[in-house]
Amino acid sequence: MRNSTAFILWLLIGSFGLLWVLADVNFFDAMQAGPNALGAVNGEKISNEEYQSRIQYYSNAYSQQTGNSLSAEMRANYENQAWNELVNARLINQKMDELGITVSDQEIMDMVFGENPAPIIRQNFTREDGTIDRAAIQQVLSSSEFTQQAVALELQLRDQRRQQKLNNYISAGLQVTESEVEQEFIKNNTTAQINFIRFPYSEVTEQELEISDRALREYYNNNRERYTRDESYRFQYVTFSKLPTAADTAQIIEDIRSLRTAFAETESDSLFLARQASTTNYRSTFVEVDDIRDEFQAVTNLEVGEVSDVIVTGSQVAILKKEEERGNEIKFQTMSYNIQALPATIDDANERASDFEFFASEETSFQEEAESRELEISEAFATKGNNFISGLGSSQQIMNFLESADEEDISDVLELNTEFVVLEVIEVTPEGFRPFDEVRTQVENMVKIERRKELTQQKVQELLDQNQTLARLAESSEKEIQTVNNLRSNATVIPGAGREPMIVGAVFSLNEGETSDVLTGNSAVFIVEVAEKMEADLANLDQETRRQIRLRLEQQKLQEFSSIWLEQLREEAKIVDNRSRLLQ
Repeated sequence: MRNSTAFILWLLIGSFGLLWVLADVNFFDAMQAGPNALGAVNGEKISNEEYQSRIQYYSNAYSQQTGNSLSAEMRANYENQAWNELVNARLINQKMDELGITVSDQEIMDMVFGENPAPIIRQNFTREDGTIDRAAIQQVLSSSEFTQQAVALELQLRDQRRQQKLNNYISAGLQVTESEVEQEFIKNNTTAQINFIRFPYSEVTEQELEISDRALREYYNNNRERYTRDESYRFQYVTFSKLPTAADTAQIIEDIRSLRTAFAETESDSLFLARQASTTNYRSTFVEVDDIRDEFQAVTNLEVGEVSDVIVTGSQVAILKKEEERGNEIKFQTMSYNIQALPATIDDANERASDFEFFASEETSFQEEAESRELEISEAFATKGNNFISGLGSSQQIMNFLESADEEDISDVLELNTEFVVLEVIEVTPEGFRPFDEVRTQVENMVKIERRKELTQQKVQELLDQNQTLARLAESSEKEIQTVNNLRSNATVIPGAGREPMIVGAVFSLNEGETSDVLTGNSAVFIVEVAEKMEADLANLDQETRRQIRLRLEQQKLQEFSSIWLEQLREEAKIVDNRSRLLQ
């Protein structure tokens, strides 16, 4: 030690110096702070500010449309929507950069001052006579007073034009040919009259089916992709009700009863209802006595200006005021409140849920804490990508937690529509193939269906070999010949036979007067005779119809391609989502 004193001393001095430098540059704060962005798409960051801004936009729009604030569950849905929109926007912008899609200043000027201004210009700068107020546009663009508005307008126009160019780029590769237009016209306007005999698979009895265990396992091995499973979660949970108590209902009744005198004395019923936040608005119409709801019939016995006692319906409490009477008609007003849990009741439920969550997480265990509080523990199962959970309904909040949780993790208090819930993850099952024993019943059903098809096909083929006409086949099989008139070639349903698109397709590949071979459908085997076939005449395809068909096919192609294309971009992208770490 004495021989190494100098070395140790210099090592300590160097270490303290390094620690001092790291502390001076806030190295340790940065390490503790975690990620500095909410997420990233191929390295391009998504900030918390723009994420929250978009959620706030949805929140404001929801409040304006409904008059209500966002529930916790609705906010969770908007959070997912906002995140997906931000990710998609970056993927599309990155693709446009890669393709070299840009917008020049001249294009922006054309969108503002050109003969065909952009819709946003028409919306904001159109005079009463329908003409564009170009002086107002020039004022916004040149005045320092409107600098922010001008910048925002330019950005919006540039984004719109860039997106339009991308759509044009995609559409260029999705051209609809003249042949496609004509084929669509023919498909929509070609009809046939058919006669057919139907042999349902259900006529094969269980005794005729011989299904071995080997056959089941062979089918499973050959069709394992049908039995994949998404990531799934098994969890237990306890709930704390937010429903109104008897005391809440009594208090609401008392609150509305206390308004009777003021309601009777007010000179403006409409103003009174608005000020008291009545859940029923003022109505200026007269109602015939016979049309008044049974629970509101008490108003018929009131004098004009008199107010009834409290009336309790299924979900409301109300008092009624007879405003006017005219023959057999009455105009009356309803002052009402919804029966709902009072803030104190909700706060109490929230506090009990928070206490449970704390002690279950920090002091005891989920099971022990629930038992000590005499809470009922329920168990549920959820699958990734499906928000519906048996016993709890649809909940994006629960799915958000489960998708980022490990086994034995306990959630924060989650607020649903009628209850607070705290849950503990019991088991997380990764995606993959479901084992044979788990899907044996499904495999057996599928093998039986295939076997029924096979036996029915063999039976009908033998009958058809011996009876070449539909009439003889019907007589031999003791089946009825069914007839369908005016069957369209774009149909998917055959009247009297159900949804059979494959059979319809086969019908229109036959010639008039021709009888089919054995046709295998969804629910039966068919033998079909085409009695008459009315081919569409292209001479009736006028230019307007041609244009409409082309437009519809182009839109259909664009929608289908865009959806697949965007999904592929997401699969190929490196998407980092830090929301679960930064927004706890």
